[in-house]
Amino acid sequence: MNQEQIRNFCITAHIDHGKSTLADRFLELTGAVSQREFRNQFLDQMELERERGITIKMQPVRMTYRPQILSSKHEILNKSKTQNSKGLEIRNSDLEIANSTQEFVLNLIDTPGHVDFTYEVSRSLAAVEGAILLVDITQGIQAQTLANLHLAQKQNLAIVGAVNKIDLNHSKADLEALKSKIAELINCSPEEILEVSGKTGQGAAELLRLVILKIPPPQGKPEALLRALVFDSFYDSFKGVVACIRLVDGEVKQGDRIKLFASGAETEILELGIFKPKLTPVGSLSAGEIGYIATGIKDPSLVRVGDTVVKIPNSQFSISNIIPLPGYQEPQSLVFVNFYPEDTNRFELLENALKKLKLNDAALFFAKEKQEVLGQGFRLGFLGSLHLEIVKERLRREYQLNPIITIPTVKHQVILKAGEEIEIFSPNDLPSADKISEIKEPWVKGEIIVANIYLSQVLSLVQLNRGWAGGLENMSNEIVLVNFHLPLAEIILDFYDKLKSASRGYASLSYEVSGWQAGDLVKLDILIANEKVDAFARIVPREKADSIGRQTIEKIKELLPREAFAVAIQAAIGSKIIARVTLSAMKKDVTGHLYGGDRTRKMKLWEKQQKGKKRLAKFGKVQVPNEVFFEVFKATK
Repeated sequence: MNQEQIRNFCITAHIDHGKSTLADRFLELTGAVSQREFRNQFLDQMELERERGITIKMQPVRMTYRPQILSSKHEILNKSKTQNSKGLEIRNSDLEIANSTQEFVLNLIDTPGHVDFTYEVSRSLAAVEGAILLVDITQGIQAQTLANLHLAQKQNLAIVGAVNKIDLNHSKADLEALKSKIAELINCSPEEILEVSGKTGQGAAELLRLVILKIPPPQGKPEALLRALVFDSFYDSFKGVVACIRLVDGEVKQGDRIKLFASGAETEILELGIFKPKLTPVGSLSAGEIGYIATGIKDPSLVRVGDTVVKIPNSQFSISNIIPLPGYQEPQSLVFVNFYPEDTNRFELLENALKKLKLNDAALFFAKEKQEVLGQGFRLGFLGSLHLEIVKERLRREYQLNPIITIPTVKHQVILKAGEEIEIFSPNDLPSADKISEIKEPWVKGEIIVANIYLSQVLSLVQLNRGWAGGLENMSNEIVLVNFHLPLAEIILDFYDKLKSASRGYASLSYEVSGWQAGDLVKLDILIANEKVDAFARIVPREKADSIGRQTIEKIKELLPREAFAVAIQAAIGSKIIARVTLSAMKKDVTGHLYGGDRTRKMKLWEKQQKGKKRLAKFGKVQVPNEVFFEVFKATK
C-alpha cells in the first residue's frame, strides 16, 4: 500500500472527555461498522469498560475514508496558513489531496484517559504519527489533558486540537477562551481548533479531513527487511499469543517465518490481519500499516511488548545487520500488593491467569511470594489503585478467581547503619530497627486543577497528607492549577476520593514519581493472642501509627470469630504496644444443669471454667479465617 494514503493517529484526552464517543462517530462516518453491529462505546471491548464508562485498554481500528470538498473553515484555515500563522505547515499539495476523492486508510488507536493507564497511552503514541487532543467544553483543560499532551510532544507527534461537547450549553466567550488556551498549548492559531460533538457527530467529518491534512504519512522503507514494533498483545486459546504490530519497514505475508528480537523466539505466522475493528485476515502487510500476527506461541513470556519482529530472511541477508526498534521504557510499578488464592488448590489457575493478563496489560508485574499464614501467592506491582482494582475485577470475571489481597504498599529504600542500601517491597522484609539508619519512600510531583472556591480545601488536604504545594497558576478567572509534592503512599490509598470530596467532584489530578525522600517511618505490627500476624504488618508514618493501629485492631475485633477464651488484639511498634482491644470469650453456662443446693457448687464450676480459660489463653492458638484478612484489607485502604 502507498504510505501517502495512510494516516496513523490516536485520540488523547482526560478521562470522560468523550474519546470513545467521538471514535463511535468516526466508525459510523467511515462505515467501518455496520448499523446492525453498532453499539455505543464500540471500541471499549470489555464489559467492565462499558459499565464504568472509561477506557481501560487501547484499541486499534482501521477505517477507510474519502475526503469531500473542504468546508469554509478549512478555507479559513488555508487563508491563515498563507499569512504565516503559527502551527504546522499545510502545503498546497496537501489541500489538493484532501479535496480529491482519493481513499485514505486511517488507523485509529483509542486510548485510556486515567492517570493509572498512562503506559497504555505512551505505547499507543509510539505507534502513530499524530494525535487528536480532545477537550470537553464543560470541564476545560484538566490535569491529565496536560500530561497526555506532554507525552505526545515528547514523541514529536503532530497535534490536532478539538473542543468536544459543543452541543451542550456554553457561552461563546468560554468557547473562544478555551480554544485560545488549547492553541497556545499546541502552538497553532485558535482558528485551527475545531468544534465537535461526539454525541451528534457535528464536526466529525471536518476533524477527519484535518487529520489527513496535518498528520504526516508514515516514512518507512517498504523494500527494506521487516521491522515491526509489538505495541500490544493478547492470548487466544487457538491462535496462541496474538501480537499487535506497527510495521516500520519491510513487508510480511502469512506463512512467513519470523523472529522476536529480544526473546529469540521463532515461529511461522498462522494468521495475519487488520483491525476492522474485529480481527480480519489479510494476505500481507507493508511498511506504515498497523495489524496483528497470530504467532501460535503458547508461552506468553516469549512475546513482549516493545519487542521488534523481524523476518527470517534468505541466506544472502543477515538478521544481525538489523537494528532493533527502540521499544518502550519499562513501566515502574508504584503500588504493590500480595495476591493469594482463596483455595490453595487454585494456585496454578491464578498463575496462568496472571500470565495471560500480563500479555494484555504490559504494566502488570508479578512474582511468586510465600507467607506463613496465607501460604503461597504472588507479589503484584501496579501503576495505581485503579489499575489494581481493574486487575482484581478482571480476574473475577474472566477467570472466576477471587484472590485474597493484602493492603497496598509502596517500595521503600532502606539505608542500613553498615552503609548498605536495600529495596524492600513488603513490610516483613524490613530489617530490625537497630540496623536501620533511615528509610526512604517515593514521592510524587503532580498537578491539581480545581476551581478557585475549593482552593483552600485542596491545599489543606495536601498538607494533611504530609505534602506541600509548590506553586499556583491561574488558568482562567475561575480555575487554578496547583503544583504539589506528596508521598506516593498517601496517593495510592484514598487521596483521589478525598480530593473529589473536597472539590465537590470538580478537581482533576495528574502525577509522576519525582524521587526518594527520607521519612519518619515505622513498621506497624498486629498481634493476635500475643502472636504477630505478618499479613497485617504495614510501614506507616510515625505520626499516623496510633490512628491506623487503632482502626485496624477495631476492625479485626469486629470480624474475628470468638474463641473459648478472651483474645488480646494489639498494635505495636517494635516492642511497644500502642493500642489494644480484647475480644471477649464465648459464654457458656456451666451451671445450667444444676438445680437447688448450696451456691458453693456453682462457685466450684465457675472457678474451674476460669482456670480452663486462662490455660487456653496461655497456650491456645487463634486461626484467622481468610475472609477476615480480605475484609480488614478492604476497610483499611
